Amino acid sequence: MIPLTSRSTRGARDDRGSLSAETVLLAPVFLLFLLFLVGAGRVVEAQGEVNGAARDAARAASVERTLSDAESAADEAARGALSGECEPEVSLSGTTWEEGGQVHAEVTCSLDLEFLGFGAAKDIKGDSVVPLEQFRRVE
Repeated sequence: MIPLTSRSTRGARDDRGSLSAETVLLAPVFLLFLLFLVGAGRVVEAQGEVNGAARDAARAASVERTLSDAESAADEAARGALSGECEPEVSLSGTTWEEGGQVHAEVTCSLDLEFLGFGAAKDIKGDSVVPLEQFRRVE
């Protein structure tokens, strides 16, 4: 007769509790990975919003008759598109302010990435180039 405390049964008992130890060791790594994914998603979302604000600013500037009107329209459009998430800095450049020209709008926004006590600010830039509207606003 074979005793109940054979080598094969003792080997199975030695492994008991190892799954709990592995879970305890891997849980913080998994949590950090999830936090990284949330932070990366926030940066990607913010980049899309700033690109949209640059597009709106360039389009608003392209229908104005003068550069000063275009700058104020672009600034207003960018602020409206970002809806108070940050204070955008808008800069316009282009070829000539006449028919056939282009306007280049660049919007910069500082995103606060503080998340659970960690993080910093990151400047996010978006730009867009739009041809000047042939039939611009007449006042």
